[in-house]
Amino acid sequence: MSEATPQTPPSIPITVFTGFLGAGKTSIILSLLPRLPEGYKVVLLKNEFGDVEVDSQLAKQSNLTAVSEILNGCIGSAFPATLAFQIRELERKTMNDLKLDAIVTVIDAENFIGYEDASPTARMQASYSDIILINKWEHVTEQQLDVLIDHVNTLNDTTPKIRCEGRQGVDPNLIFGLDSKLFAEKGLIETSHHDEVETVTVYKGALQIHTHSAEHDRTSCSCKPTVDADQRQDSGDTPSHVSEEVLLAVLSSIPKETIWRVKGFVRTESGLHILNWAFGRYELSACAVDSGELLKLTVMGERGEVKRVGRRRLVEPLGACMH
Repeated sequence: MSEATPQTPPSIPITVFTGFLGAGKTSIILSLLPRLPEGYKVVLLKNEFGDVEVDSQLAKQSNLTAVSEILNGCIGSAFPATLAFQIRELERKTMNDLKLDAIVTVIDAENFIGYEDASPTARMQASYSDIILINKWEHVTEQQLDVLIDHVNTLNDTTPKIRCEGRQGVDPNLIFGLDSKLFAEKGLIETSHHDEVETVTVYKGALQIHTHSAEHDRTSCSCKPTVDADQRQDSGDTPSHVSEEVLLAVLSSIPKETIWRVKGFVRTESGLHILNWAFGRYELSACAVDSGELLKLTVMGERGEVKRVGRRRLVEPLGACMH
């Protein structure tokens, strides 16, 4: 009797999700998880602007096997050529134990044509992708959607374009198991998206102690300096929450032409929430893990405008600080 030939274990597929700020990448990823086969294990590696771990908190409330969020950095996922080349190198070194499966670009149908004009990266994302997911299309008319698709086709007329199913995201069978052929050879030039986006942090009354150090922007600060946590709580100078009425008024006043994304943590009368604001639309979700924050937001938008607009529309109305 001949011995059975041992089976080669299947490769671990790697799918790269890319797209402009607020396009809905994390929401789509999280919507995929309940629709995967039973026993399917997923690890999420998330690259993030700023220093607020918002998406990790959302992801930890799902059934992901592991979550890691890289703050204040760029791992190449804005324009994924470098990352894809690195994954191709891992394929070689691991004898295909790890394998690039697909590069998926998420497009915000409501705002793509506007931000694409200001972002070469957004155009590159649409140009080099295995699948283009059109998100938030239900917020535009059929005519606007036709114009968008025609415009995207001028950037990439060969890649399939799929409408997302609202909060249901997209069928996993449409984006997993593609065995991407993109970036199989080197030669594309990586560009930096950090030059396109300015990022600041707006915060108030966090349990972490902050002082007016040399790094603290006094001109952008409406809060009072604090020295000791117990002292702050006893003094009554710092409120225990942000008024939801004030918060909603602030969110409604932010101009989406210059501020593209606001995300972070805010404590209102009803408890700690995760705030996701993108191009005028926002969502407040209850946070399962209480980080002790009062207000800590990452604000992203047009370079040279974020601090000016953020100071007037966020910092001053909320009595917060900015750095």
